[in-house]
Amino acid sequence: MAADTNKTRRIGDVAVSAIGLGAMPMSIEGRPDEDRSIATIHAALDAGITLIDTADAYHLTATDDGHNESLIAKALASYGGDTSDVLVATKGGHLRPGDGSWTLDGSPKYIAAAAEASLKRLGVEAIGLYQFHRPDPKTPYEDSVGAIRDLLDAGKIRMAGISNANPAQIKQAQEILGGRLVSVQNQFSPAFRSSEPELELCDELGIAFLPWSPLGGITRAGDLGAKHPAFHTLAEELGVSPQRLTLAWMLAKSPYVIPIPGSSRPETIRDSYAAVDLELTADQVALLDAA
Repeated sequence: MAADTNKTRRIGDVAVSAIGLGAMPMSIEGRPDEDRSIATIHAALDAGITLIDTADAYHLTATDDGHNESLIAKALASYGGDTSDVLVATKGGHLRPGDGSWTLDGSPKYIAAAAEASLKRLGVEAIGLYQFHRPDPKTPYEDSVGAIRDLLDAGKIRMAGISNANPAQIKQAQEILGGRLVSVQNQFSPAFRSSEPELELCDELGIAFLPWSPLGGITRAGDLGAKHPAFHTLAEELGVSPQRLTLAWMLAKSPYVIPIPGSSRPETIRDSYAAVDLELTADQVALLDAA
């Protein structure tokens, strides 16, 4: 896998935009009304984004399971342009009982059922990219990833990924999947850099690395510049937002990095996507690496 340009990266054999849309903020606490969410997804598509990340657990109450998947399906169906090149990546293995908590179920039985439900909500014959959401201490990791392999073998999903994994789990998943692991989605941001080893391993193996919460999370993204002075200073020098600079920094770290910033407003996802046009020098990247 290699990058085509700074605007395009690859997940498996699929070319996608170098910046994706993380759709979670449109469905959990503080979510906007549906019209604004659909406008945000349409703005992302208009900008050139062809990767949308979701999960069956992105919902608010105990009765609106899969809210985010259904929202994305509705937005794609109502978009006026061609969406055939859009890759929707979803996940299974997390649950939200409706009390604000996040629980886990990595059992093969649950993952198989969750994937079937996601298929129906997304309205597709095969899910473009299906990711095991988070390791479940109650289930052996090989059993959970084995369920993803079975979905791949059955043609229920086109590509397989994992999320919230450490280097050993990445290698294990690659073995279980017979070399067909295409992506790893881990938290990574200026404030959360402990997943550098996973990023470096993905670069070495040629696997896409998808940073989630790349700007620090829903409630903290706006304070990124204030909390990280080096990013604020350089962003001012370049005449861009600290958020756009952060995404450009991530893109410069490896041709396998595809950030998926969360957004629920058209203007924020447009600003995020503009990072593909911001090329940093080696010295600038080194400055931010050390910040």
